[in-house]
Parts: sequence; structure tokens; C-alpha cells
Amino acid sequence: MTLDRRTILRGGLAAGGGAALGLLNAGPAAALLRSRPALTHGVQSGDVTAHGAVVWARSDRPARMLVELSRRPDFRRAWTVRGPVLTPNSDLTGKTFLRGLPSGEELHYRVRLADLDRHGAESAPVAGRLRTPPLAGRRDLSFVWSGDLAGQGWGINPDLGGYRIFKAMGALDPDFFLCSGDLVYADGPLTESVKLPDGRTWRNIVTPEKAKVAETLAEYRGQFRYNLLDENLRAFNARTPMIYQWDDHEVTNNWYPGEILDLPQYTEKNVDVLAARARRAMFEYTPTAVRDARNGRVYRKLSYGPSLDVFVLDMRTHKDPNSANNSTSQKSGVLGAEQLAWLKRELRHSRATWKVIAADLPLGLIVPDGTAFEGVAQGDNGKPLGREREIADLLSYAKKNRVRNMVWLTADVHYTAAHYYNPEKAAFKDFDPFWEFVTGPLNAGAFGPNELESTFGPELKFRQTPPRANTSPAEGFQFFGQVAIDGRSERLTVNLRDIEGKSLHTQVLAPIR
Repeated sequence: MTLDRRTILRGGLAAGGGAALGLLNAGPAAALLRSRPALTHGVQSGDVTAHGAVVWARSDRPARMLVELSRRPDFRRAWTVRGPVLTPNSDLTGKTFLRGLPSGEELHYRVRLADLDRHGAESAPVAGRLRTPPLAGRRDLSFVWSGDLAGQGWGINPDLGGYRIFKAMGALDPDFFLCSGDLVYADGPLTESVKLPDGRTWRNIVTPEKAKVAETLAEYRGQFRYNLLDENLRAFNARTPMIYQWDDHEVTNNWYPGEILDLPQYTEKNVDVLAARARRAMFEYTPTAVRDARNGRVYRKLSYGPSLDVFVLDMRTHKDPNSANNSTSQKSGVLGAEQLAWLKRELRHSRATWKVIAADLPLGLIVPDGTAFEGVAQGDNGKPLGREREIADLLSYAKKNRVRNMVWLTADVHYTAAHYYNPEKAAFKDFDPFWEFVTGPLNAGAFGPNELESTFGPELKFRQTPPRANTSPAEGFQFFGQVAIDGRSERLTVNLRDIEGKSLHTQVLAPIR
């Protein structure tokens, strides 16, 4: 049997590193190895709470997922949780839901796959790590956030070390990674090479699913498998739990429910059909604590002890059509009535010092969609209209109910910035001041800046943008953010960082009691 590099990648064997290449050598040892299941794309954990977590894996064949847990990296005194059978129905992916974990501890896990037909035949284990937040008491806490991976034609480039921003994020040893959407670009085909402005050539790894826009369920699944070919991302996933939210490119650019596409590259024009397929692939390939891919909610709250609650929004599923965004109708919105009511209720009941709002669209930046508007703001600088009405309602409610210490985090616009929302500078004044921090992309074209509009009075405190639209990751304009909460003072520090991890801007916030 002879296989070239591209064939190996298509089969997912590259995720196994050198072990996969070793299968090319015929012989008894190779035959024995082939007779056992194998993990194809590393391991991930996510949605970690004081007593629970999700562990994800993918097999090369139907097999039983087993998760071994220990307080020690050598796995002494470990215990095993029996997970699901991984089948072709879920593209051989699976999630084991862990319950009854000890709070406030670092835990080590490793995943094995048990052959369904041969008793005792198991895969080689792949190890990971997670930290559960404290149930009571305070400790230092940190996390990183960003979004947008493999967008605008910039995929995995081995010549430049692949997705190297994940090395910089991992070096900070965060408690978790908040993915602010666009973890895949299902609408962004890749070519094998792209000429750069300085004469160099960008070289992409390309798989069949990444050579066209995703339309089928198999093609949407292939978007996630593609990113997991990168060894930096797999290593990061193994040590850093994820909180995942989706945005538009998981389906198609700037999508909204009920949209009918007028694009020649799509044979399926109904966005609701595409979104259902994308949603299923997304839940199959991310370690979210959602069991029902069809009806399970994307929006949710994760508690990280007494210092932090993270409110993950879904600004896609319930979004109204892109338009002039200047309606006075109560039906206009980006959250929908049910999600807005949930968010108000959870914010009012939260006892955490800091309430981080994970939004997949920025509040005050104007994001156009042709002659329509994609985001919350529409640029008239006046009273709240369209989707702004929902945000105004939420902010007014938070002020009335004394919801303190809200911080909004987002990505989406492919540059990094810090905005202070000041009611004294706003057209709408019924809210308490708050901060919004924007960052990204992880590995995509860099753009910006976008114009701010003054309905909610945002003041630009920092911004770094690329020299031109769709600047490639080769020029370094890729960004992520870091949040650190001091366990004693509960001061929250935000660092906006570049692709190497260098801090570009620091903002220290003291909690309001």
C-alpha cells in the first residue's frame, strides 16, 4: 500500500502524527495496530463547571469511548467513566458527560477506545487536562478569547508553523478558552497557494471539503476535521477546555433564519436547510454540554466560582433579517424574546462578582452587509432602533436591577479594540457604564477598522488594525484577548495580545460593590 501526504490527510490519519505514518510499514506489528481502534483528531474538553465537564473524541471506526480521570498526571488512583459508542451516525465523534467531579482542582484525563468485537482490544490513550472552578472561596482565574479560524482563504500553512497563535494562548496556561464564533469557515474555500503582496507564496493544506463551500452534512463535518489537522490546535485543546459559541461562518456569511441565497456557488439556496446541517456538525465536533443537536440551546451560562459567570449568547438563531435595521417594531432583534428574558433573569440572579457577556457580534461597531446592516448598530447615532432596541431594553433592565460589573467580549470584525460605553456621551442614557473588548482573528484575513456609532456612547480607548483589507496571517495581525481575575482583590485585567502573545493594551477594572 502506498499513500501520499494528501491521502493521509484526507483519511484523518495525520491527526495521529508519526503513529499514522508508521502504518505504512507492512508487518505483524502494523497489522496488530490496525486491528485496534484509533483516536483520529486528539481530545477536547469543554463547558467545565465545579462538578462537571464534557470530554470529546473521534474514532477511526465504531468503538466504545472510555475516559479515565485522576488528580495526578501519572494516573495513579484513577477512575474510569464509560462513555458512548461512537458510530457513523455522528461521524464517529462522541462526548462523555462527566458528573460528580471535585471542585477547584486540576484533573487529568485520558481517552481510550474499546473495540466492539474484540474484548480487550483498545486504542492507545490520548491525555488531556482540565481545571474545575471552586464552588466556594476565591482563587486566581484566567481565560483567553478570540474567534475566526481559516477564513478569507488563509488555512493551515505548514511553512509558517500552522495555527501558531494557539501556542501563544497555551503558554498563558488559561483555565479555559472562550471561542467567540467562526471556529470554521464553511463558506470559505481554500486553494493550495496564494500570492502575497511581498512576493511570497502562502501555501495551504487543502482537503476535499475545504475546496468548496459546505452544503451537505458531510461537508460541514469536514470543516471541523480540517482545523483539527493542526497540531498546535490539538495540543491546545488537550490542555485547555473550551466554551464555544457559533457565529455566521459556521453556516454561511452574514446568515439569518429564513434567508434564501442568491449565490452561484451554492446549489442549496435555503439557509434554514444549511443551518440545520451546520448545527448538527457543530454539536458533533465541539465539546459543548448540549445533548440534542436539533433543539438544544446554544445560549447558556457557565459559572466559574464566586468571581465569574459567563453568559454565552446566540446572536444567529433568533436574528431578524438584515435590513436598514431602523424598525420601531418589537419583533426586531438579535436575541429573540425568549433568550432576552433568560438573560435578564440570569443576570438578576447571578451572585458572581463579574458577569462576562460573550457576544458573537459587537454592540457599537457598524457591520454592513451590502446596503443592509449585519450587526446591532446601524449608524444613525440616535435613539435605539431595530436591534438596538433589545440591547437598550437589556441595559436599562440591568441598571434598574443593580446588575454590576458587566463586561462584553466579542470578536467578528478581525481586529482588536477596547470600547468604554459612557451614558454621558450616548443618545440613549438609561444604563450604567460598561466595557466591551474586541479581538481576533485567530487565523484569517485581518480587516478594519469599523466605525463606531453613538447610540450607547462608545468611546474608543485602544485599537490596532492591519494596513489593508484581508491582510494575511503572515503579516502578524492576528489577535486574542486574555482576562485575569485576581483571587484576593477580584480586580479584572484585560490584555489584548498579538499572535506572539505580546500585550498591546492592558485595562484593569476594579469591581463595583
